[in-house]
Amino acid sequence: MPTAFITHPSFLLHDMGPYHPECPERLLAISDRLIASGIDPYLLHYTAIEATRSQIARVHSDAYIEEIEAASPESGLHYIDPDTALNAHSLNAARHAAGAVVMGVDLVMRGECASAFCAVRPPGHHAERQRAMGFCLFNNVAVGAAHALEAHGLARVAIIDFDVHHGNGTENIFQDDPRVLMASTFQHPLYPYSGTEASAPNMVNVPLAAGQGSDEFRTVVVDRWLPALEAHRPEFVFISAGFDAHREDPLAGLQLTEADYAWATQELIAVAARHAQRRIVSTLEGGYALSALGRSVTEHLRVLVEQ
Repeated sequence: MPTAFITHPSFLLHDMGPYHPECPERLLAISDRLIASGIDPYLLHYTAIEATRSQIARVHSDAYIEEIEAASPESGLHYIDPDTALNAHSLNAARHAAGAVVMGVDLVMRGECASAFCAVRPPGHHAERQRAMGFCLFNNVAVGAAHALEAHGLARVAIIDFDVHHGNGTENIFQDDPRVLMASTFQHPLYPYSGTEASAPNMVNVPLAAGQGSDEFRTVVVDRWLPALEAHRPEFVFISAGFDAHREDPLAGLQLTEADYAWATQELIAVAARHAQRRIVSTLEGGYALSALGRSVTEHLRVLVEQ
């Protein structure tokens, strides 16, 4: 079965101002590289749906959703924190970013696709149940995981997060929920300065130090992630796919390459084949060196397409 590629025009309209690293050009770099690599024709392209309020409310409080809606400006920028802003198109983009992951879950559960990649903006994994931060408004991967559990009746899912920044929002939403295993690597110390202490038994967070790269990352996957995944036996695998641990990324100091992302993707496909009928939905988080981002996503998708 094919791999779905899900995006939406609103993602290019969400703009937090000149020189902001989380910029519309990120998605253009991905699409350009997919075309140049020859991978693009092997993807099934979909336009994202908008997540419903009830789908978002599975992981965010009503008060928080209302706060984000009220912060949406008619023009200009409204800053939630020094790093996170909304323009007139941001709320629409955020709803479609969450909806892209919902759509990916539905496509995979219906058997129309084996896997899906959601090329979305804004990213989501820093958004807590009641707090926006770190460029994130709604927690896209959390909305998708909750949809798989509640709408499709699954008993166990896993969320793998290899972004260079700890996915504090995903942890905040799912800590102590035994249905959800979260396994992650991230650079520490680095924003958001969390994740080094296990908050709950279902959280497998492994910090890496600046300068560490392929060997250390792959050791974490083999020694920590894979045993936890085998014990959890997820019926669906989600990937918070941040590519800012790449050695070319300007916002951090890990030393991964696109080959590491391809290898990790292959390992996760093997887990999904054993336990989840190959069901995988991956959603874009970070990655701010445009060339490295395009190359890394392309290798990630190449492995998904060839599964």
